[in-house]
Amino acid sequence: MGRELVSDPHLVAKIWAADRLAGDIDPLLTSARTNFALGDYETAAFAAMKAVEVEVRRVSGLPNESLGVALMRKAFSPKDGVLRDPKAEGGEQQATADLFAGAMGAYKNPASHRPVQFNDAVEAAEIIQLADLLLRIVHRAEARTKD
Repeated sequence: MGRELVSDPHLVAKIWAADRLAGDIDPLLTSARTNFALGDYETAAFAAMKAVEVEVRRVSGLPNESLGVALMRKAFSPKDGVLRDPKAEGGEQQATADLFAGAMGAYKNPASHRPVQFNDAVEAAEIIQLADLLLRIVHRAEARTKD
């Protein structure tokens, strides 16, 4: 371990980041976890947010033409979004729409449109954890729509 640490000064952070993903996460994030383990943090972050995008589209029933930020705004719209929580206060509904749209805009869109230098293992792990939380919210919305 000592030699590895000398050759890679970021090794401790990488180990700490990997530990963050050691527990259960949504099975839809398998690709993200695999890419993370391979050290491909850009692809891991992109795959995590893509999984959220695909699941939001599936659960909301919106067409394939709905993408990224626009998809999130439509699916969670406080006015008529299929995935909004009608029991939540209007500001909370807007905040949820903003959370999803912001996650897409910040972590999926850049890698969708241009090469991105992404070598921070901790940040990549946190993005995967964020995707896991977002998927949990989507699955709660799916359960609400079935009731």
